[in-house]
Amino acid sequence: MREWFRQWKDEWVRRVRGWIAITRQQQDKVRTYFHETARPGPAYYVMVFLAAVIATLGLLIDSPATVIGAMLVAPLMSSVLALGFATLTADQHLLRASTVTLLQGALMAVFTAWVLSAINLRLPFILLNDLPGEVLARTRPGPIDLAIALAGGAAAAFALAWPNLSPTLPGVAIATALMPPLCTVGIGLSLSRWDVAGGATLLFITNVIAISFASMSVFFLLGMGTPAPFHLPNWSNVPRSLRISAFLTVLLAVPLAYMSAQYVYRAREERRINEVVREEIERANLELVEMLPSYTEDGTLHITLTVRTTRSLRYHEVLALQKAIATRLGRPVAIVVNQVLTARLDPLVPPTPTPTPTPGPSPTPTNTPTPTPTPTATPTATPTPTATPTNTPTPTPTPTPLFGVVYGTGGLGVRVRQWPQGPIIARLNPGARLKVYAHVTQVAGPYVWVMVQDEEGRVGWVPLLYVATATPTPTPRPATR
Repeated sequence: MREWFRQWKDEWVRRVRGWIAITRQQQDKVRTYFHETARPGPAYYVMVFLAAVIATLGLLIDSPATVIGAMLVAPLMSSVLALGFATLTADQHLLRASTVTLLQGALMAVFTAWVLSAINLRLPFILLNDLPGEVLARTRPGPIDLAIALAGGAAAAFALAWPNLSPTLPGVAIATALMPPLCTVGIGLSLSRWDVAGGATLLFITNVIAISFASMSVFFLLGMGTPAPFHLPNWSNVPRSLRISAFLTVLLAVPLAYMSAQYVYRAREERRINEVVREEIERANLELVEMLPSYTEDGTLHITLTVRTTRSLRYHEVLALQKAIATRLGRPVAIVVNQVLTARLDPLVPPTPTPTPTPGPSPTPTNTPTPTPTPTATPTATPTPTATPTNTPTPTPTPTPLFGVVYGTGGLGVRVRQWPQGPIIARLNPGARLKVYAHVTQVAGPYVWVMVQDEEGRVGWVPLLYVATATPTPTPRPATR
């Protein structure tokens, strides 16, 4: 029975190797290709720079199509595949050249993204009130990203070994993205968001290790770097470099699985908090605009709520709301409520008319005897104190508000906030007319904020950078002789 199984296994391995084996000429072409790409010229760095520009701008404007275009332009995949091939074949020269090329391209992409993000931060062509979704998607790697990189690396190695499969390489470049994580690192560094930069760095390292291991496995199955036939159950026939790469890949899956578990737990907890807060807000006849939860070291959950209400909330009402949320969540909670007062007008419900008072009957005169006046003693004159002169305050002229328009937002418009960097109460399109209180300004963050009033009567704050006002012309005075 054992002999029969061994013969069946050898026959199965022989057939599989016959299906996927490539000729010696194809192996030489692959080796020549890697040696050529390991010594990049100026065109390589130009393409890396352009791909980094496209990816960074695509991430900032939250455009998936633009990010996909950067994946197709980036030439980093060849360096990663060459790294795996050199590790398998123990080609020290190719290993050193491919490693240097990959590091130079990665550092150039990170630096380009950092410069573009820093420029946008000081001259905000793109408003970044919150991190775009495309950026956040590159900061939370998990086991799924590892599996995608393994499958993409194997597909890239197969497509490179067989010329008839080369049209699939663009799809592989999209699936195993290398440029967007690097640009996310640069964006995180420019914003001093170390969590963003760290998560994107872990994603890039995951992709590089997984693609290298998958390409090594495919090249090994194709007969490259193996002078003897490969027998599947014999672990000693597997090259040491491939075993080390497999160990690193498995080791990398541990922190990815832990991070994924943390994200799942946090997402479940945030969803529970969101549900409880919304239900309690609706029960209090309020409208939730924004909710910002945060945690302290002692485990207290701090929630900053922005609500719309038709009346001002009292202290005991906010205290009751906080107690209800804490009871349902089963943990200490501290809330801060920002109120946005609103007035609701429904055209289908006309206003209730105010009753006009009706004049009552006039009193009728009657014959009533007039009493005789009683003599009164004349009071003694008392000297009147002299009045003390009082300084009359001079009226101070109130500055007249200017009229302006929303300008210079790049077609994105501007958000009106209740106070500088506070909750959003409105969004204005480019060209919207404003009443600008230029004498009421405040510096908060990187902007100078100014108080404005839109055409609907809403009063709030916007960055002065995005408001264009008409400068009043002084009235000429007649010349004196």
